[in-house]
Amino acid sequence: MALLKLPADVINRPERRFEPPGSLEPAWQRLRARLSWPGWLRLLARRAMLPLIHRHARRVAELDAAGLNAYRDVLRCRLLAKGISPWRTAEAFALIREVAWRELGMAHHDVQLLGGLTLLAGQVAEMQTGEGKTLTATLPAATAALAGIPVHLVTVNDYLAGRDAESMRPIYTALGLSVGGIVHDLNPRQRRAVYAADVVYCTNKELLFDYLRDTQLLGNDRRPLMAQAARLQQRLDHRRLLLRGLHYAIIDEADSVMLDEAGTPLILSGPAPQDALDMQLIDELLALAGDFVEGLDFVREQAGLHLTDVGRERLEYQAESLFASNNESSGWLGRSRREWLLQQALMAHYHFQRDHHYLVRDGKVQIIDEHTGRVMADRSWEKGLQQMIERLEGCEPSDPNVTLARLTYQRFFRRYHHLAGMTGTAHEVRHELWRTYRLRTVPIPPHRRSRRRWLGHTCVNTIIEKWQRVAVHARQRADQGQPVLIATVTLGESEALSAELDRQGIAHTTLNARQDAEEADVVSRAGVAGAITVATSMAGRGTDIALDAASAAAGGLHVIIAGHHDASRVDRQIAGRCARQGDPGSVEFIVSVEDGLLDEFEDDWQPFSGSPVARLRRAQSRREARHARSRARMARNDWREDDLLGFSGKGE
Repeated sequence: MALLKLPADVINRPERRFEPPGSLEPAWQRLRARLSWPGWLRLLARRAMLPLIHRHARRVAELDAAGLNAYRDVLRCRLLAKGISPWRTAEAFALIREVAWRELGMAHHDVQLLGGLTLLAGQVAEMQTGEGKTLTATLPAATAALAGIPVHLVTVNDYLAGRDAESMRPIYTALGLSVGGIVHDLNPRQRRAVYAADVVYCTNKELLFDYLRDTQLLGNDRRPLMAQAARLQQRLDHRRLLLRGLHYAIIDEADSVMLDEAGTPLILSGPAPQDALDMQLIDELLALAGDFVEGLDFVREQAGLHLTDVGRERLEYQAESLFASNNESSGWLGRSRREWLLQQALMAHYHFQRDHHYLVRDGKVQIIDEHTGRVMADRSWEKGLQQMIERLEGCEPSDPNVTLARLTYQRFFRRYHHLAGMTGTAHEVRHELWRTYRLRTVPIPPHRRSRRRWLGHTCVNTIIEKWQRVAVHARQRADQGQPVLIATVTLGESEALSAELDRQGIAHTTLNARQDAEEADVVSRAGVAGAITVATSMAGRGTDIALDAASAAAGGLHVIIAGHHDASRVDRQIAGRCARQGDPGSVEFIVSVEDGLLDEFEDDWQPFSGSPVARLRRAQSRREARHARSRARMARNDWREDDLLGFSGKGE
């Protein structure tokens, strides 16, 4: 097992620097990729530690409260003095397991111990949904914190970060460790205090943006040794920094955070000059884009919308008259600039869809995270796109921003000295996790045999028929006493289905980006016998729907997936809401040949033949491959741009 050690420059805001992937990668890394142990062999090595952990656990269980505290203090001193070794890891795991039992009534079972050992070794633990990953993470997190290593536990949204921090707090407190949670509405002083804790629960977005804010404060003194020199010369007050460095991160839902959300760089913005927003130019661009015809003036491609030669000629003709009437605007100057601005307007008109990519609430356009289904209230599109969409929706245009710093998840997470992850859906992307982050995937067997029943697909011809069929199936299951969770792909689809259920007089609850404030309450009632819940992917990762006795007796939670998502892993996560920890449950798909996923075949010269379900699965595979290529291309471009702009420090 790889040992976790405290970096020598711990007081210098440490972070690790990786060479960019590619032909210059060290030869030993390529050799290591070929000679690496398979996952099952790593798991076998971890199993050899279980008897040692249980032997320590029996000894710790005999201690009273005072004796347990004394044992904890002695072990902590040893970890601080000598670091983490396999023997001390076994002692720490036994201690944490006993504390969890006394504080929460939950003792880690063997599967969770195996997952904890995998995380401490800096790998990805693939644990099935419902196996208790939140409790599993306390093992490596508390062990590292007892050794004096700051730990970041990264998850996908504020709800999970706050929930997990509070639910696991008794364990850390009993171990003499401090724990905190970073959520969106904390001010800098509060954030600084939370990051000073031994274990910090946070979201990937909040963590990366706080890191970028620190890099802005550091300026040219970003590297650890340069930062330390700036402190010694009193050029930098380290007390103004938010983070203590990038020591050890455990990433929950690792495939979502590190891959699905890595398709777009995160950009830290600041206010633009007062004259930066030219509303007349935006109105002219939107009016012109509204007259352009798809297929004639522009075409859709996988990378976006692009002008045709006819569209470029039309733009040049219009630009002359528009510039003549608005010669104070520089927007029409330069062929490349006006083509790019028009493409932004075309994206606002024809690509971004209300209630899919964004919603309008309280007179504001708010972006919906396509991976989590949640509103990103503090995010906006850059370079005028936000203002264009606001103008189309009749909202007051927001203040424009300029880019202060940008960074991708690929580069950010590679900077941690020690990185690990856990998820229920890593098998399909295990090779990409290795290529991008040097993380191996280890499959962890389930604690109990799954009782989930897969009921296959029902395929209909139209979207309207699909909602009608979903309503019929949901009513039948609810009448039998089963709670029903219906998962839709977009917010708009969830509301269309809700309208159909209302039309048929079927009582239900809806959970999407408009009802995000009621998420905890909706989830708490979703397992009641006969309850019907309509949800977007918000009800996927990390959501634990508890069953009451009547629900379990009726067959457990029934999940209806009303349309395939872009990635099969998302479908598996939603299916994983049922039949958790040995509970009963069932899953079925209800799809339509009009589902948007089949757009993947529009450009085929020879369309893929076969049943509609086979076509949907093929389209899903295509989209997954396209997203993987896009992430790889963005990573290469990110390294290239950083290399070109490295002398100016403008890359981040």
